Amino acid sequence: MSSTGTTDHGAPGPRGARHEREAADRLLRAATRSGAHLIAEAASLVQGWAVLADPIAGAVYSTPAAAAADGVHAAAAPREHPHCTQRPAAGAVLVLAAAPTVPPGHACHVATTTAALLEVRGQRAAELRGEQMRLHTTLIRLLLAGHTAAVTETLGGSRLTHVTVYRLSGVDLPTAHEVLWRAVRPSLAPYADAVTLMGRRDGELVVAELHHGGDDGRILRLVSRLSERHHLLAGMAGPLPLGEMPTAHSDAAAARHSATPDRRVVPADAVGASRLTPLLPTAPYTRWAGSVLRPLSPAHQHLLLVWLRTGSKPRAAAALGLSAGTVRARIRDLSRLLGADLEDATVRAHLLLALRAPAPAPGDDDSDSDSSNTRSRSGSSPPGPPGPARLERLPDGLLDTEAVRTWAVGLVGGLEPHLRIALACWLRHHARTAPAAAELHVHRTTLAGWLTQCAEHLARNLADATVRAEIHLALKATRTGPDDPAALPRRGGRTYRRL
Repeated sequence: MSSTGTTDHGAPGPRGARHEREAADRLLRAATRSGAHLIAEAASLVQGWAVLADPIAGAVYSTPAAAAADGVHAAAAPREHPHCTQRPAAGAVLVLAAAPTVPPGHACHVATTTAALLEVRGQRAAELRGEQMRLHTTLIRLLLAGHTAAVTETLGGSRLTHVTVYRLSGVDLPTAHEVLWRAVRPSLAPYADAVTLMGRRDGELVVAELHHGGDDGRILRLVSRLSERHHLLAGMAGPLPLGEMPTAHSDAAAARHSATPDRRVVPADAVGASRLTPLLPTAPYTRWAGSVLRPLSPAHQHLLLVWLRTGSKPRAAAALGLSAGTVRARIRDLSRLLGADLEDATVRAHLLLALRAPAPAPGDDDSDSDSSNTRSRSGSSPPGPPGPARLERLPDGLLDTEAVRTWAVGLVGGLEPHLRIALACWLRHHARTAPAAAELHVHRTTLAGWLTQCAEHLARNLADATVRAEIHLALKATRTGPDDPAALPRRGGRTYRRL
């Protein structure tokens, strides 16, 4: 760690060793109170400013507050601030800017003593960290079990009404946990406006920020920096009412499955939010979705949405905190309840459309019944009772509009015939390469190469289950003939020819 501006130690000051002892005593008394008091005392002793800068959190403590940005910049680029004195301290950097009248030796002594006291405070905090982390994990488990009143009573925060949940995964998770703990400095102090809980569960890091209605984005910024630095993938859900903590927890896991190295933190409300649904005619779309989903409870709908977002039953089980067998059994029951084969790729795509439909506008059903009554009173024969909405087939006029066709052509138009046929076959097999390659009579490596070309052409993340559902619908909307593997252009054997 650099220590710029401290090469000239000189005399310790006009009062010599006694002056240094007094400074050390003042710093020691401040350190027994808090880290913020220690930094403030250091700034007072050098008659300038002092900042403890963390690479993730930014300015941990700053005196005065206006010096925070200068301290962080000086820690990041020490050569550009030769007037500052810097010391490594408890995983962060202590930056002091002394007044011109303060001897360099005195500033060096204050910086060294302050850094040493920060290290002692950090070691003491590390000794207590294990117990505190276990307490945080316990509180998160209680929230997931629905004991919100017990948790808020423990935290003493009657204003804690909402929660935002982050779920992070990656190889360097233990180190990331400690770094985020130090950056957040979580406290269970009563009557706080916001409380952050974090704990590791089942090989992932769960962060729950409890607040009043909305958050200031501080935890999101920290999670974003942490994800970039430690190569983690994260999903975010909320803010939701505290009683919906289980929903936020599962939604965050579903969102994490859509994260990529280019987009490491994905909000749950961005998963499945496609460019297609705004193009659909609102009234018939919401009526069809309401009719299809009528047999389902909100809990059923949430399970199906998590399953469709994650793309597999084991992943959905992990997100929901259930066993894979339980999820499989519930999906079989829902398949019978809906009267549809949920293993069919088209049915899944239609179901995701239905679950993503906007809420019906007030009076929609009333207007339909009024118009029906008007037709009856006018003497015209009313149409026969409409059949029940089905997932296998969308109502006329929903996807066969000019706007949808334009969207579909813009998404999958230009794909070469062999790529289009291979992509459609792969999607029908729910993104499983081996059975798709067997049906296409090509090697798995060949199919993998074609899928890479498709992803580059479409500029979409094919690992995202909701993206695959959207592409499946676009292929159906632009199909001029059967995308049949038997029609794959070939030139003998297992090769193909470009048309």
